[in-house]
Amino acid sequence: MSANDRAAMRDYFDRLGEAEWRRLEATPHGRVSFEVHRQFLARFVKPGQRVLEIGAGPGRFTFELANLGTRVEVTDFSPVQLRLHAEHLGGTNAENAVVSRELLDICDTSRYSDANFDAVVAFGGPLSYAFEHAAEALAGLFRITKPGGVVVASVMSLLGAWRYHLRGVVEDTKVKGEVANDLVLTTGDLRYFGSEHVCQMYRGSDIERLVASCGGEVLAMSASNWASLGDAEALGEIEANPEHWRNFLDHEVRACAEPGAVDGGTHLLFAASVTA
Repeated sequence: MSANDRAAMRDYFDRLGEAEWRRLEATPHGRVSFEVHRQFLARFVKPGQRVLEIGAGPGRFTFELANLGTRVEVTDFSPVQLRLHAEHLGGTNAENAVVSRELLDICDTSRYSDANFDAVVAFGGPLSYAFEHAAEALAGLFRITKPGGVVVASVMSLLGAWRYHLRGVVEDTKVKGEVANDLVLTTGDLRYFGSEHVCQMYRGSDIERLVASCGGEVLAMSASNWASLGDAEALGEIEANPEHWRNFLDHEVRACAEPGAVDGGTHLLFAASVTA
């Protein structure tokens, strides 16, 4: 990916601004996604750990890392998102967990020494914006993670996004043609559609190969979401009853982790450790 492409991507997230904070609270399925991410994170990140958060955005998951009792070095690709991060956490208890805030491209973690962090968290899909440099980026995350540590990340899900955004796929295909659609579905590379928001989408099998190629081992994977990507009206009815909502979330989190469901959400979560 060229320097101009990276600059365009940075501009995109700068313009996105506060919408990135609202993304996981504006709709019932967004709130389900947040809960899936939150519980997945809590499985692998423990109190007292030193954590590097990549693509922290305005701080939605920094709050969770603070609640888990970690010390967080916060980074993002976008200066606007870093500013919003400081605004959202400023004056809260979570700010006490923040060690630093720095601009960082996931493709270049050379500033950090080997085995520097207990955990590296890359939610929000930063690996999906590394494109052909994804293996280099993930290898860098493994390098700076301590032996026995973990990388917890999310990427955009090819099959789940295709299912959920089918109307948009149809419209893009009308403009770009069937060849472009075939290439997107074959490679997961949204650059073939040439929309403003481009990313690399993955299958679960792609993640397994990527992690193995970087000397790692997948510990767990999860979709985000599963049933909650279906009938929005029904989901709203469930959420209106707190008891039913808690029960639904329990079932949804378990369903998202089923082998037959991990490819079914708009995002794919994974935790991996270094084996070599």
